[in-house]
Amino acid sequence: MQVRFALQPLEKSLFLAGPTPRSAKVPSWRPEALRLLSELGFTGTVYVPEASDWNPHSEYERQLNWEWEGLNQATVVAFWVPRNIRTLPAFTTNIEFGLLASSGKTLMGYPKDAEKMRYLDALARRHHVPVMHSLRELLAAAVARTQRPFGAVR
Repeated sequence: MQVRFALQPLEKSLFLAGPTPRSAKVPSWRPEALRLLSELGFTGTVYVPEASDWNPHSEYERQLNWEWEGLNQATVVAFWVPRNIRTLPAFTTNIEFGLLASSGKTLMGYPKDAEKMRYLDALARRHHVPVMHSLRELLAAAVARTQRPFGAVR
């Protein structure tokens, strides 16, 4: 058992939210994100909603429950949305971002050429969610956010 008493450090964690490839022919963006987090010196827990071998699996219900628990527990949820309607449509990502936009723990990023991002961008502005246009910039902001002291406001 691990016990954390008041004002003791809490585990810092980061959830890498965004579209997951549904085909082995489409590369995941998350290996690059993990490389960047290592380069940035992040030492907390990273929740990666993909299998460790990067291959699709068929355990949909378990996956959903794992993701919901991870999204809930994460200190910061970094949404990277390299949307391409044919290969990475990010329909589930739209819903997840909508549910978490007002949580105070989200950041969003997308390449400037990502398709159909106007609504998510407007939702981010409405809820004061920082928006970045490079994966490195998004992850640097996410790492910085995990280092905020207790009680710090957005």
